[in-house]
Amino acid sequence: MTDGRPPRADARRNRARILEAAHAVFSSRGVSAPTEDIARTAGVGIGTVFRHFPTKEALIEAVILIRLERLREQGELLAGADDPGAAFFEFLSSVVDSSRTKLTLVDALGPADAVAALSDTPEGQDLRRLVDRILRRAQRAGAVRADVGVNEVIGLMVGCSRAAQYAGHDQRAVQRMLSVVYDGLRAHR
Repeated sequence: MTDGRPPRADARRNRARILEAAHAVFSSRGVSAPTEDIARTAGVGIGTVFRHFPTKEALIEAVILIRLERLREQGELLAGADDPGAAFFEFLSSVVDSSRTKLTLVDALGPADAVAALSDTPEGQDLRRLVDRILRRAQRAGAVRADVGVNEVIGLMVGCSRAAQYAGHDQRAVQRMLSVVYDGLRAHR
């Protein structure tokens, strides 16, 4: 329980180390890796992990939210790019490229309603607005079809990410699949 004061500096550092360690452990060994491995990697005791994240699901959700924030930061850089069309397709590609670990984390949360709740977080809403902004710029530049909305783009990002996960390490198959999707999104003059 907090008393309204901000966490001490060492508590903030421990939390950050735990999240970085969780990301590394989940990425290399999957979400079934023991929480003790995360504590060991972070250089903290298991009690410290559970003080910050009372359940493994809370830790997984926190890692996902950080991944969403990093994706948003990358998107912000692309949102002001000189070539809005190239930026749009680069952003979609980066989402798909980073999806393998992220989808494993999302799947570990379980029911779809738990996953849908992530899109209602401030991070999820910020990312949605950013995707919409990148899409609108690409449409105004004539690079993306005008009849495509943010819901379709997000649906395609999720679908392409699932397809990339299915393709495994076959990067050529992933690139061919993305090429087909991108052809469907491009404005044809």
